[in-house]
Amino acid sequence: MSPKPPDRRPPVGFPLRLVPDERGELAFPSLEASVRQSIEVILRTRPGEQLMRQGFGAGLERMVGQPNTVSTRRRIQELVQRALTEWEPRLELIRVDVLEMADLPAQVRVEIVYRLRRTGDVQQLGLAMDLGG
Repeated sequence: MSPKPPDRRPPVGFPLRLVPDERGELAFPSLEASVRQSIEVILRTRPGEQLMRQGFGAGLERMVGQPNTVSTRRRIQELVQRALTEWEPRLELIRVDVLEMADLPAQVRVEIVYRLRRTGDVQQLGLAMDLGG
């Protein structure tokens, strides 16, 4: 019986477990990637979901099932602005737009423009949100 080839997949372990690459170095995300990941975590987290930070998160799940109206889009904008301002100090929020998607009436597009405080670089992140539930 021939030997089994080595498994090249990273090991599964505790979240955020760092595994050295083939050169023995640890790879950390860039500032831009780290902030982008943090924004996504904040927007996808429900307040009360994290044990030690009860208010952490945007609470966007409350908007699922709401009609795609100006007031719903304004509420989404407020939730995003409040959460990012409170929970991501590495960015300065420039603008949050919540836009209708003409061809998909149950969806909105959230466009976030921000400046990285450390470098001054302006970044943009866009995501689609389904209100249809």
